[in-house]
Amino acid sequence: MSQILGIDAGNTMIKAVLFDFSGQVLSVAECAGRTRHPQEGYAERPVEDIWHGVSEAVSRCLQQAGALADDVVAVGAAGHGNGLYALDRQQQPLFGIQSIDQRAVDLVQMLADSGRDKQIYQLSLQKPWPAATPVLISWIKQHRPALWQQVGHLLCAKDVIAHFLCGSASADYSDAAGAGLIDYRQRGYSRQLLALYDIEDALSRLPALRESCDIVGQVTPHAARLTGLPSGIPVVAGIFDVVASAVGSGVVNSGEASIVAGTWSINQVVVDNTNYLRPVFMNSMIEKDRFMAIEASATSAANLDWFLREFDDGRAGHGASRSSDSVAQVIPNAQLPLYHPYLYSGRKAEPAKAGFYGLGGWHTRADMLFALFEGVTFAHRAHIDRLRAAGIVFSQATLSGGAARSCVWPQMFADVLDIPIRVTECKETGALGAALCAGVGVGIWKNLADAAQQAVQINPDVLTPRPERVVFHEARYRLFKKLELAMSEMWQHAS
Repeated sequence: MSQILGIDAGNTMIKAVLFDFSGQVLSVAECAGRTRHPQEGYAERPVEDIWHGVSEAVSRCLQQAGALADDVVAVGAAGHGNGLYALDRQQQPLFGIQSIDQRAVDLVQMLADSGRDKQIYQLSLQKPWPAATPVLISWIKQHRPALWQQVGHLLCAKDVIAHFLCGSASADYSDAAGAGLIDYRQRGYSRQLLALYDIEDALSRLPALRESCDIVGQVTPHAARLTGLPSGIPVVAGIFDVVASAVGSGVVNSGEASIVAGTWSINQVVVDNTNYLRPVFMNSMIEKDRFMAIEASATSAANLDWFLREFDDGRAGHGASRSSDSVAQVIPNAQLPLYHPYLYSGRKAEPAKAGFYGLGGWHTRADMLFALFEGVTFAHRAHIDRLRAAGIVFSQATLSGGAARSCVWPQMFADVLDIPIRVTECKETGALGAALCAGVGVGIWKNLADAAQQAVQINPDVLTPRPERVVFHEARYRLFKKLELAMSEMWQHAS
């Protein structure tokens, strides 16, 4: 039986998922990574850790499936966007910075003070933020000049995987666009854009751009020995993980919306053009003729992972379903606490902190979990409001990520956002999106729309907003936003 392998590299986990051509999951294996924090605000992961994680996850995935050497016909990878991974001039690992890094906050402020941020947005449809790839490139050049001189290739996370598997340094349009490296006037790199970050000399260190479904090489004998993959099978350029999650959710056509509730709060809509009424946080590309308007921040289900890790004996994986059961038992009332989900800062360059508000001695752990679930959903709501304010129209959304696995969270999304919510049957949407790219690359499907139609299953139960809960959450959302304003001065002093 022919199979496709999708690899999904997030900030915390690398997953390998084997699919058949109907999109059914045959096996899943994962390898947890470890974020290093050498200084406050730093978040690093060496390139070698990604190589190790891919080797471990892929080999165990194939072993679990009992896959034969000739079963796997192609490989695609998705990876977290932004951050920065570098190889030296001999294509050996140099350093890796994750997309939750905050070291370049002052540089972002400098770009804003000089007015360059507006010029940058005009070219790249992206405003600078601390972990944006060109911001980190500029920071490395300014603060680590000796290290900068050693850089041979500047990559995104999934590019590290493709290079490991086939030995070729490549980039794709979706990831490069999401990273703010694409000049939309010419759909490619431009010296004018890089000059606004003072990194014109990065141009020669950026790999050639390819479409997500383009074949960039074949699995090398070395990678085959480490992973168990067949040597010589095609590897495609791959795809930005948030766009991969949309594709793996069946969201590929204009006007369709995808919400991903994982480490990041991802809220995205497929559009035909980028003529918005106001700027949005991030833009990406999907195939050659469509764009992805994205509002995002590190404010989503990772808050639950933290809560369970710190207050549930570290058993995050075992406690997630119990937490949903607890939240389901809470009776909504105006005295419940509120939660700001800003463990990793907020959606803006300005500092923000997480916090519970309005706690009383009578509140329970379940009440706090309700507030956390709701606060995360409110953070998504803030992004959805910005997309709507930009004139982007959509009538429902498909939810994926950790929150989609909860028995209560998807319905809360419907109530807070006041739109119908669909949930995918496949829980590994990022890996599926990567696998669909690989399938298109080797001719199994003619394009991503064809692939999604044939290999993405959606739960037939559509969750519709409940009017009484819409009213309840709306009042609490207004208070949530007022608390943000009240706390802003304290957050400035605490940063």
